[in-house]
Order: sequence, then C-alpha cells, then structure tokens
Amino acid sequence: MLDKQIKSQLQTHFAALTDPIELILALDDSDKSAEVASLAQELASLSDRITLEQAQSSERTPSMTIYSPKRDTRIEFAGVPMGHEFTSLVLALLHSGGHKAKVSEQELAVIQSLQDELHFEVYISLSCQTCPQVVQALNLMAAHNPKITATMIDGALFPDEVAQRNVLAVPSVFLNGELFSQGAITLSDVLAKLDNTLSEQQALALGQKSVFDVLVVGGGPAGAAAAIYSARKGLNTGVVAERFGGQVADTMSIENFISVSATEGPKLVAQLEEHVNDYQVDVMKNQRASGLSVGNNLELTLENGAALKAKSLVIATGARWRTMNVPGEQEYKGRGVAYCPHCDGPLFKGKSVAVIGGGNSGIEAAIDLANLVEHVTVLEFADTLKADDVLIKKAYSLSNVAIITNAQTTEVRGDGQKVTGLTYIDRQSDQQHQLELAGIFVQIGLIPNTEWLEGSGMALTPFGEIAIDAKGATSIPGVFAAGDVTTEPFKQIIIAMGGGATASLSAFDYLIRHQSNLAEEAA
Repeated sequence: MLDKQIKSQLQTHFAALTDPIELILALDDSDKSAEVASLAQELASLSDRITLEQAQSSERTPSMTIYSPKRDTRIEFAGVPMGHEFTSLVLALLHSGGHKAKVSEQELAVIQSLQDELHFEVYISLSCQTCPQVVQALNLMAAHNPKITATMIDGALFPDEVAQRNVLAVPSVFLNGELFSQGAITLSDVLAKLDNTLSEQQALALGQKSVFDVLVVGGGPAGAAAAIYSARKGLNTGVVAERFGGQVADTMSIENFISVSATEGPKLVAQLEEHVNDYQVDVMKNQRASGLSVGNNLELTLENGAALKAKSLVIATGARWRTMNVPGEQEYKGRGVAYCPHCDGPLFKGKSVAVIGGGNSGIEAAIDLANLVEHVTVLEFADTLKADDVLIKKAYSLSNVAIITNAQTTEVRGDGQKVTGLTYIDRQSDQQHQLELAGIFVQIGLIPNTEWLEGSGMALTPFGEIAIDAKGATSIPGVFAAGDVTTEPFKQIIIAMGGGATASLSAFDYLIRHQSNLAEEAA
C-alpha cells in the first residue's frame, strides 16, 4: 500500500521512536480488513519497535489500535487510515512511541491533569480535509493520558452506526457516547470545554506580551504573506489566528496557484505555516478577535478577554460561507444542512440532495456529489447559472443532476432529527414547490468576517467588506487589510497573498514615517 518513497520517509521518522508500540488488529475476511492488515505489516517492517497483535474482541472490524505498553495508552482507527488521515496515523505512531508532540507545555499539562475517563469517537470521511485536525488533536490527548482514548471511525465503512447516531456531518465527535462537537475544533477548544481554567491562563499570558510593530489578524494566505514580509523587515511581528490556513485548509484542489500545477489545501497550508515559522514571528493560534480600539497604540481584544497592543495592524480575517437565512437552516445545520460537499458528501451515498447556488462552487459541488448520491437538484435564485460554461455543460450532461433556475428556497424541512426536504418558490410563477431530500449543500458565496470591527470606526461597505485603497490602507491610520475580507474584487489565493504583501509593506512605510522610535531602531 505504501510506495518506496513513503516507506523511506517513514523509516526516517520511526528512527525517532524510543518506546515499543503494539498494533492490535481486529480483522474479518473483507477487502478492507485485508488493506488494514497489509498496512500494519508494512508499518511493522519499518521499525523493530512496532509489533503486531490480534485483537481478542473488538467493537468494530476492521480496526487498528495503537497501544503503548509503557504508557498504557490506546488510539484506534476503525477503517483504513489512508488519504487525508494517513498523517493522523503517522503522528499517532510517533506520539505513542515517545516522540515529542508539538504542543505547548501549558496544554500538555492540562491533558495530563485530566482525571476523568474520556472516550472520544470521531466520525470522519476520508475526503474530509477538516477531519484530520480534529482526529490529531484527540489522538494527541490519548497518547499522553491513559484515561483518554480516541477512535477514528470512517463513516462510509460503518453506515448502520452512522444512521443510528444520526451523523450527517463530519467531523462529528462523541464523548462517552454523547455528542461533543461537530465541525472543526482545535485542541485548545477541546481542552477549554473540559477545563475552563485554560482560557484564563492563555488570556493572562497573552496580555503580558510586549507591543508589536505589526500585528496580523488572520492566518490565511493574506495573513501569512503579511507576516513574512513584516518579519523580513526586522519588525516585531505577531499573528493572531483562529486556525492557520483559513478557508484554504478546506479547499480540495488548487490548480491556479502560479508555478504549482496542482496542490491541495492542507498541503499549501502546511507550507505557508512552515515558511512563516522560518522567521521570528509570534504565532498565536486558536485565538479569535473580538474588538479593536485606537489610542496611543492599537489595541486588539480577543474573545478570551486578552488584549494585544500594536503600532500597526494588518487585518486578514477572510470570509466564511454565506447562509440562506431561512427557517430550519440553523436547526438542521450538521443534520442534513452542510456547506462542504467534499467533507460530508460521502454520508449521503445513495440519497437525494440539493445544492443551493449556481455559481462555480455550486455547480462543482453538484458534479462531485453526482458520483456519490442518487440524485442532485441544483437551485439557483437568478434566471441563469453563473458558473463557467465548461462546468454548466458537464452538469447538464449528468443524468442524475437537475437544475432549476428562478428558485428561491424558503424553508428547510425536517422531522426534528434530520433534514427531510425543502420548500422553494418559483420566482416566475410564484408557485410553491417541495422537494424530498436527505441533504442540502449551501454554496451561495462568502460573507466577510468583520462583525468584530463594529464600533471601531472602521469604514465598511454595505456588504461588510473593509474598504481599502491601492496600498491596502483602511479608514483607520496604521490599520491595513488584505484578502477576502476587503473590497478586493477577486477572491483568489494568489491575489490574497499579493494583498498581504502590499499591506505589510504599507504598514512598514507607515511605521517609519509615523513612529519615531521605530525610525531610531532602523537607523
């Protein structure tokens, strides 16, 4: 299952193992069990610290449990952890085998202090790019505390279990049998839900930081570019980000990033983070901005109550998926209403779904889903589709895709547990129609993340975008912005990066002209 290059890389990684690991296999005569067995054998062949055992009993088959005899810790993979989850498997092996995890001492102390029995189960799909982040966070906890176990479950292999637990979105995390979270969640988020003192400790530490020359808000392509350009100028640079990579982390395929023929979102995010870490940039992840005030310095308030000060600011908080704002949407979010066809599409195999939106993202979603589901209905509010012609032609060529224009969705319907359909109005005839569906994928564009700027005096457009000039300057002196959060008309990764560089250079120019102490330092 593993090619020669990957085996060579793994052998190098496994040289760092200091403790023995047992791979406990629960197998039957299925093809997937054969894949798990083959994968386990190949892994064991790469290190004499990895041995194979047969499970005496198991709740799920096929499965592979990584057991550390030294720490008495268990991490289970129910399914074949390949695709996006292969990295999760490798990290679980390394952490279980004694390799130091990339986690703060503060978070590690919280993990090791937890005394309750915590059994995490996370349902994933192998096409989900958000899932590995959650799986890896839970695995890391399980590798450092024997009272914690973590189990990754490939929903496509255990459909009865998925149906019984009404899992209609991934990642879905259950703790001791009860729903704990749905969607992206970081290690800090998990620990904060388990130990409310962590957020207070983080806020205290953040509040003690010195004044930044440039503080970047947002860790997507624009934020990463701004941080790198600022650091290269020798400025004291900080980055505040809820998660590094932003929307790019959820992007399946990128084929228009100049000089790179094709890549995937998570891979590009890892490269961006690695590049930023090449410089002395203070990256503060898992933090969300809540307010901005102007005084002798700019003051950024975080949701945990901490306040950071800076001489200049680059805002690159990006955008998020726009919602329909109709009855039932929020009620059934994660229970049939979804926003990521790549992540949640496999959960609707053999069922009927709708895609809301006829732009490129909507038609691409319909084409992707057509390979998985029984039928796709595309609903477009306008009288024509806005997608590229090549995508429209492809969608119309698919026998299980129907496209309805002039359709205004008015309600998401459900049975109290999950989506059962939707209601829409034909805008030409004013007639009301109902569709019986298992899922609804909303693809109607983006909304900028600027709510936190209310009351700051920042000039925003009626659409909530930050108004910027050619240099990325905003209406507040010393504050610059870049990327999808701004009035930049073209929301593209490469354009966001250019905008981040421009904003950062403009911030440097502002500082040398308006901050005498910086000018003295530069001299």
